[in-house]
Amino acid sequence: MSEFRKSFSSKIKELMVAGLLCCLMILLVQCKNAHSGNVQLRNGDLLFVIAKESGLSGAINNVTQKQKTASFDHIGILEKEGNRMFVLHAAPKGGSQKQDFNDFIKDQKEEGQEVIVYRLKPEYQKAIPEAIKKAHSMLGKPYNFNYILDENSYYCSDFVERAFREEHIFKLEPMTFIDPKTGKTNAFWEEFYTKKNLKVPEGEAGCNPNGLAGSEKLERINTL
Repeated sequence: MSEFRKSFSSKIKELMVAGLLCCLMILLVQCKNAHSGNVQLRNGDLLFVIAKESGLSGAINNVTQKQKTASFDHIGILEKEGNRMFVLHAAPKGGSQKQDFNDFIKDQKEEGQEVIVYRLKPEYQKAIPEAIKKAHSMLGKPYNFNYILDENSYYCSDFVERAFREEHIFKLEPMTFIDPKTGKTNAFWEEFYTKKNLKVPEGEAGCNPNGLAGSEKLERINTL
């Protein structure tokens, strides 16, 4: 009987140790998910992707850049669900979607692009729950490759502006496709709209990642 008790006690201790190790692993995973680099991410954070210097990314940046520190060509909204994180955004591949956070970051890194976190200032944080709810209602819509506002498709900054529209966090502004160096329509955009048999929508209402990043209602947090 004594041997049985010793064996039983040993098994109990092994199970307790295993249980503690399991709990520790879960805590470590939670910490990893809630932190990325030196940034403690929060629900409703805005993830801005630094622009490339060429192609569509460079063309967007050429006519919209407002900041000297960084310029952007994409944006998404961070959503935290328990121990998991997702990015709500509209992208050429997949349209309006809810993407796993790690997959989103991986996609940007594969393109050689960094992500910078911006956050609504404290007095505007109350807008986040409704914005995320609105963003969910837009999921599944195709990407707007014309960059002209409509109700059936969205581009990245359009998706985010609409999500926060009820709380007037961002605003639409007249779009410009003028190259500031030449004072003429950027050659990329001239060709872009010619191929689509569309007139360059100069002056029409719209938005872009650089314009949203320049909002006084946001504060820049850090680079992921």
